[in-house]
Amino acid sequence: MSQPLLQPEISDGNTGLGRWMTVIYNDDHTPYDLVVHVIMVATNCDQEEAEIETWEAHHYGKAPVHFSSREECEHVARVISQIGVKTEVSPEWND
Repeated sequence: MSQPLLQPEISDGNTGLGRWMTVIYNDDHTPYDLVVHVIMVATNCDQEEAEIETWEAHHYGKAPVHFSSREECEHVARVISQIGVKTEVSPEWND
């Protein structure tokens, strides 16, 4: 089962502040409809948004699916990775 890739702790005093993102990666094993469903469950988005994000991951190899605090993005990544989809949590912008 895939585990989310998490960024290491940053010791600049700003860890957890700012916007973070959860990214999913395409794979050839997880059914498309299951990915749509788990994105909806994990992020509380509607079906149309989940389908767009799944399509993007399928065609471009990866897609951002959630933007929020680090803690919330890590939670979303854990939920999505339970079905075997590779995830990553990182700052929205690398300054």
